[in-house]
Order: sequence, then structure tokens, then C-alpha cells
Amino acid sequence: MISKPPFDDNIKAEVMKMILTNIETVPGMNIVAQYGLVTGSTVRAKNAIKDFGAGLKNMVGGELKSYTELLTEARKEAIARMQEQAVKMGANAVVNVRLATSSVTVGAAEVYAYGTAVKVEPKG
Repeated sequence: MISKPPFDDNIKAEVMKMILTNIETVPGMNIVAQYGLVTGSTVRAKNAIKDFGAGLKNMVGGELKSYTELLTEARKEAIARMQEQAVKMGANAVVNVRLATSSVTVGAAEVYAYGTAVKVEPKG
């Protein structure tokens, strides 16, 4: 079962409104404050039963759907943790968002999200 980040209601509302972008600016907005680097990560291990099924699938070819689902959920959780950190700093946007993965140990991988927390306001 995938756990959800433990947001309180105030943080959850701000996270839902947060702007995320993988570029340096937010089109139509001015960056009025920069709060620095924000990060979020999660480490996920493979399930032995799913791993066995994926091993069989690997022999015949095709997508390893259990791994795709695992990494999709891990990305969502890492991004949510990054957003929570940004909200606590006073940001309403994160620019230059990047994702990275790494193998932590046999059968476990880390998904790491990072970016720059900023406050943006509409131009004009």
C-alpha cells in the first residue's frame, strides 16, 4: 500500500495551488522572492512476488507494469514532499524542478525531486 504524505489541511490547500515548472521562470509571472533549494525523496523496495512476475515478463519482453506503477507513485510522493517543504518556506511556486533516480541497494531505488522555491506574482 502506498502511503500518502502527512499534510495538515492548511499545507494541503497550499500544495494544491502550487505552481511547478521545469523552466527558470513562470510565464506571465514575476519572481518576487527566492527561498532556495527544496527537495523531496522516497526509497521504494520491490515486492518479492511482483519481482518474480516481472522477471518472467522480462524473459518474454514488454512493459514491467508493476515497476512502472511503483516508480509513478514514488515520483508523486517525492514531488509532494518537495512541495510541502516549499510551502513551509512561504513559496507558492517551484521552478527548475528536476527528478533523479538512484539504486540504493539490491531491489530498492530512491526517487529524488528538487527545485528552487520562489514566490511569484502576476506581471503588471
